[in-house]
Amino acid sequence: MKSDYIPQNDDAFNVKLQLFKNAIGAYAAVIGASTAQITAQAADAAYFEYIILCANIMSKSALQWTGWKGLARVGGALPASGAPVVPPNFPVPVPAVAPGIEARFRALAKLIKANPGYNEGIGLALGIESAQQAVPDLTTVQPVLGAGISGNHVRVKWGWGGYGAFLDLCELQVDRGEGNGFGPLAFDLTPGYTDKQAFPAAPVVWTYRAIYHVGESQVGLWSLPVSLTVPG
Repeated sequence: MKSDYIPQNDDAFNVKLQLFKNAIGAYAAVIGASTAQITAQAADAAYFEYIILCANIMSKSALQWTGWKGLARVGGALPASGAPVVPPNFPVPVPAVAPGIEARFRALAKLIKANPGYNEGIGLALGIESAQQAVPDLTTVQPVLGAGISGNHVRVKWGWGGYGAFLDLCELQVDRGEGNGFGPLAFDLTPGYTDKQAFPAAPVVWTYRAIYHVGESQVGLWSLPVSLTVPG
């Protein structure tokens, strides 16, 4: 079975666009890619990379300012860098393109694959073919969790472990240290989950675990539990 050659992760998709942009010149004549198509894809790749860079800068800046907001209000130990008073330093802007970069990339790949000069080796070089993916042993798949505090909530990190094509969702459970053990938290379809439960009045340890599902059934093993102390 082959997985989708377009990754869902934005950073990975950006890498895919850059790979195609840098490699297409060597194959353009063979697969019938026009100058206009190459130029348009390069513009899409440049703009998406610009968006990724800006988004990452803003995400980190937001975390700094959120942390500083809490310290400014209630006090506490200052970070080594002090207050985040320096505005974000953005990369040089590039010309904007119309929305729909992924749709255009898929359409271009489809045209290229229909050309008589195309073969799978070219597709792998351009990043528009996926390697054959072996069916995993679903009795042994196991989520890997991480957890950290983001603002006023806990962000639970999880992923498909490379087997997203074979799995349907991830069941998350939480033990909030109240003596009740693990209880339901969410059935998540997209890696990464924000626990919206408000922090308690006093610091306490919250522990998370997860297991994959195929259809309505659990498969594989529960993740190793991950714990953290949430503030009061």
